[in-house]
Amino acid sequence: MVQAAGVAAMVTAYFLLPLDRLGPDRPALSWILFCLALALIALLLLRQVVHVLLDRPDVRPGLVIPLLMSLSVLVFATAYQALAQHPGELDGIATRLDALYFTLVTLATVGYGDITPHGQAARLVTVLQILYTFVFLTAAATALTHHLRAALLRQRGPHRHDTPTADADSGPE
Repeated sequence: MVQAAGVAAMVTAYFLLPLDRLGPDRPALSWILFCLALALIALLLLRQVVHVLLDRPDVRPGLVIPLLMSLSVLVFATAYQALAQHPGELDGIATRLDALYFTLVTLATVGYGDITPHGQAARLVTVLQILYTFVFLTAAATALTHHLRAALLRQRGPHRHDTPTADADSGPE
């Protein structure tokens, strides 16, 4: 429930925050913010992955990982929206919804072809998104799955189905 509220708040902020100052008017600021945001999210995701691998009981990867994954999607969507303001970079992105759509289509490796990165900067961001997905989002999703599986096994407790029955313990007659 908390994750859904957090994701809803982030998506609402994505659509409402004034991001007009990013893009071709301030390319240095745009690239710095983009790189810093991705680096920070990557570090936080890797921290969660390590905590899951170390089986730290005091962390909440089920809460944090989905929020960080959602935030990374929104960072890429914001970058695409900013790039689309420069003619010739991204054909087909006119709105923030278009940018979010393209981000999710790229993330899912569907690639409908209705939005295409033509400029070098747009292609660079697309390549970065693919690599970021392979490394960070895949590791985070794997860690989250591992964490959830371990939590389910702990909930089952000693009533597991693979315990020997009395017939198996009686031995040969």
